[in-house]
Amino acid sequence: MAKPHHPIRDFISEWTFNILILLFGTTTLVQAFIVPTPSMDATVRVGDHLLVDKLSYANAGAISKYFLPYTDVKRGDIIVFRYPVDISQNYVKRVMGVPGDHIHLENKEVYLNGKKLVEPYVQHVRPYLLPYADNFPSQPPGPDSIPEYAELERAQGMFAHDIVNGELVVPEGFYFAMGDNRDDSADSRYWGLVPRDYIIGKPLVIFWSYDAQTQDLVGFTANHFVDLAKNFFTKTRWDRTLKLVRGYPVQ
Repeated sequence: MAKPHHPIRDFISEWTFNILILLFGTTTLVQAFIVPTPSMDATVRVGDHLLVDKLSYANAGAISKYFLPYTDVKRGDIIVFRYPVDISQNYVKRVMGVPGDHIHLENKEVYLNGKKLVEPYVQHVRPYLLPYADNFPSQPPGPDSIPEYAELERAQGMFAHDIVNGELVVPEGFYFAMGDNRDDSADSRYWGLVPRDYIIGKPLVIFWSYDAQTQDLVGFTANHFVDLAKNFFTKTRWDRTLKLVRGYPVQ
């Protein structure tokens, strides 16, 4: 005998299953991320809402590595990662150096393994040079170049262990990351290298972009909700909606 059909119970069961799948997918496979600072202008901008692929850089299993799209972290990839100084915060930067790479800057130009890079994605907004940031690592970090003590301590550790003949040599298990808005980016020059285990994933697409202040985006303030109610259509950057986020082959 066939079991009796219960529409309400079936409806609840179906949507419970769908919600579980959605929650699994959004926590295990993809993650939403809001860009809070201009350090990656104009590749991604303050107010861009990204979907981050968490699967690509996951640790490949013995079997799953044969049919799931795992990839190595490559130079030029844009990554979202836990900020090494405070892992409660997530940052987005571009990978400029992988393990074994030799890196230094001369007058804002990046040299990778002895070759000056061509970087069409970079913008410079500061017309003058800063000795520490723009000729990295020509001088050790100090309070004048890195005012935040936590960042200074980590940068000093990098200088103590990873600088060889005036260049940074990226150690195994770490990555050197920089912002595309090179003159306005707190990045690996200031707070050191990104551990492999801190990398969350790579941005795939901008699913929404909204012109708002950083403090409103990060804190979801009352002002932000009022602003959304009044200006959703006029302050949404429609030209950036569903825009793909792609890396660039740095080599």
